[in-house]
Amino acid sequence: MPSTAEILQQLKLKAASPANLDGMARYGITVEKRFGISVTDLRRIAKEIGKDHKLAVDLWKSGIADARILASMIAVPEKITSEEMETWVSGFDSWDVCDQVCMNLFDKTAFARKKIAEWSIREEEYVKRAAFALIACLVSHDRHAPDKDFIGFLQIIKHAATDERNYVKKAVNWALRNIGKRNATLNKAAIKTAKEIQRIDSKAARWIAADAIRELESSAVQKRLQK
Repeated sequence: MPSTAEILQQLKLKAASPANLDGMARYGITVEKRFGISVTDLRRIAKEIGKDHKLAVDLWKSGIADARILASMIAVPEKITSEEMETWVSGFDSWDVCDQVCMNLFDKTAFARKKIAEWSIREEEYVKRAAFALIACLVSHDRHAPDKDFIGFLQIIKHAATDERNYVKKAVNWALRNIGKRNATLNKAAIKTAKEIQRIDSKAARWIAADAIRELESSAVQKRLQK
């Protein structure tokens, strides 16, 4: 099994050009302490390594964004503790790291739903984003969850809809849209919530609601749900 130092050296050798990092920055990705390796390449490296929770924890401690995304791919969901999740979420400093960790790891843990409730009322921008990224990921990945789980999340979404911060409001919108695209029952519930959000006197709330309603009421989404 490769050591942490060997993996970091491998990542350094795959580092993107400064021009690529500039491109990432234009999408709001934090480029400090980052090699600029694509997610596709990181997944390839993760597949070669296999699951290794200790290595994942060590890679996270490096503070390098690429290594942290890789860590989320090789970590073992059943082994990560609630305390480790708190350490990791507190270290989020870019939306892509937040979303990748939620998508690759956090939504598969036993603590996911508890963290959504806790993080959705935290003040730190990326911690709060993580709550709604987790909702969006659970909708996509947890095929056996009952509708009531996601209906319960709609009130959390409504409560957070007035947060004007870009990375929070976009994640709130993402979570709302994903719930509404899961099935016909949740589509109706999500649209109802979006219309309630639309009546809130908040620029962020109006944007979240209008964007969600536009997609959830679209003929493409309705046609797919009817099938």
